[in-house]
Amino acid sequence: MDSDFITYQKFNDPALAEELTGLLDEHKIEYDVEEESFRFAPSLVLSEAPTEYSVKIRSEDFEKVNELLKANEAQNVDGVEKDYYLFSFTDAELMEVVTKADEWSAFDVVLARKLLAEKGKEISDQKIEAIQQQRIEELKQPEPPQTFWVTVGYVIAFTGIVLPLFICVIGLFIGWYLSTFKKTLPDGEQVYAYNEKDRRNGQRIFYISISIFVLNIVALIIYYSYFKNN
Repeated sequence: MDSDFITYQKFNDPALAEELTGLLDEHKIEYDVEEESFRFAPSLVLSEAPTEYSVKIRSEDFEKVNELLKANEAQNVDGVEKDYYLFSFTDAELMEVVTKADEWSAFDVVLARKLLAEKGKEISDQKIEAIQQQRIEELKQPEPPQTFWVTVGYVIAFTGIVLPLFICVIGLFIGWYLSTFKKTLPDGEQVYAYNEKDRRNGQRIFYISISIFVLNIVALIIYYSYFKNN
């Protein structure tokens, strides 16, 4: 797969993924689809989960696809049933849907904006652009300090000296995750999820784990060689 492609949306239903890829095909936007049967959680434990379908596009196409989805859904909101859950939202809740559009579907964002307009609280395109930019700046901020996982990472890395090799592997994953994990913003930009201090600690944990892993391998080779020759 082309490394320039990054995840735009994930779906549990292949039909929903096909709706998006159909729109991308229609507008000749290149994409890639990946199926994932396992999910790697921040807890660093692999857990079996329903298959997810990740639709990936190039970062420079994010804003274009965002606008295409909004335009596409604008044709559907007029026919929505009155029992749709957004109709029970307060004005403040509808405004939150608009300001945090990355957490909602394009349909919900378009409908929320329409419902606000019907209540005399129309939001201009210029205001929407300012809201989107402010939201991106908020999302750029790193996650809170990962003190717990940094501590766990160091403990696991050093206890790999006396415990089985798989402990070192867990340390490797913690270090790698803290130092390299990035989040994708609504405009397609990718930024590090954790602050610089946590990333530096993640790198140290990663290299300590590698060093101890290698030492364990060397020790095992020497150990078995000794008993084989004696």
